[in-house]
Amino acid sequence: MKKINLKSILKKTFKKKNNQTKSVSKKKKSVKAEKIKKNLKIVKLRKNNEKKIKDGKKIKQKKSENNEQNLRLTKNISDQKPEIKKIKKQSTEKRVYKIKDYVVYPKHGVGQIIEFKKINIGGIDVETYVLKFEKDKASGMIPVNKQLHLRPLATINQINKCVSILKSKPKIKRSMWSRRAQEYEAKISSGKIYELAEVVRDLNKGEDLMIDQSYSERQLFEKAYERLLTEFQIVLGTNLENTQKKLDKALKRNLDKEATKAASNEAKVTPDNTVSETNEVSESV
Repeated sequence: MKKINLKSILKKTFKKKNNQTKSVSKKKKSVKAEKIKKNLKIVKLRKNNEKKIKDGKKIKQKKSENNEQNLRLTKNISDQKPEIKKIKKQSTEKRVYKIKDYVVYPKHGVGQIIEFKKINIGGIDVETYVLKFEKDKASGMIPVNKQLHLRPLATINQINKCVSILKSKPKIKRSMWSRRAQEYEAKISSGKIYELAEVVRDLNKGEDLMIDQSYSERQLFEKAYERLLTEFQIVLGTNLENTQKKLDKALKRNLDKEATKAASNEAKVTPDNTVSETNEVSESV
């Protein structure tokens, strides 16, 4: 039989108990550490949130302060009204044209200066030419500082050149009529006499061929023809009929009618002449 040592048994039992207590204490320590970590995380999150809230409040305060400053500045600016310097008179410019002078205004044609007039526009005194257009039965005003838009009447040499342009062959492009119409309109509104003559020459079709001409084409022709006719009449100092004959001769228009009229005038004999001739024959017998 083996001897039983009480000491060894007691040692073994105490070791087991110590091991169990140590494991329990370790578990407790780990649980406590985890709780502490969680609490620390929560505290950090709270601090971050508080910081964010504080930063947002600070930004809002700064914005409000900036807005207040801007409002104060705007109020100060509005209180200090800027001084507006009004120009009471138009920039002085010499009058090129005189009263009763004929002038060509590109948009309306030939007009006569009736008078000079001062007009107040927006607190500014403006000197103007008052023009009268007899054909349109209208009047208009042009400031003296914009008299570059006006053109004096053509000279006799320029009119002779216009007649030679009218006698030359027409230059008609093969493009669309809408594009050509725009070009013709631009030439008419330019007010240049040579360009007017070109439009009249290119759109000229004798009275026999007027049926083939469209309404817009005929309208443009008549517009350019009338403007050219009025300028010719004033420069040459002739009647409307004589100037029209000159233009038609250059364009070779109405030649048949003129020939027939001349022949009929020659052939016509008045009844008074026939009676006087018979009386003279009877007296001699």
